[in-house]
Amino acid sequence: MTRTVFCRKYQQELEGLDKPPYPGPQGQDIFDNVSKQAWTEWQEHQTRLINEKHLVMTDPDARKYLKEQMQKFLSGGDFDQAEGYVPEGQ
Repeated sequence: MTRTVFCRKYQQELEGLDKPPYPGPQGQDIFDNVSKQAWTEWQEHQTRLINEKHLVMTDPDARKYLKEQMQKFLSGGDFDQAEGYVPEGQ
């Protein structure tokens, strides 16, 4: 049986993640409150941000920036877009 959660981003019951995406309280919070769909979309968006903004993940400021953007994205708030990104088919 598929595990469901009330997704913080989409405000509806959706399929949940199979396991927390990383250890600790924040990973557990995501596991409990974020759908698999929202998490997958965040990972794709995160990749675009890293690539388009040339973020270096060893830089603490870049990691802090991504964490802030993740929180905004997963809560349905306003988040930064990757400049120059054009969705497929446009």
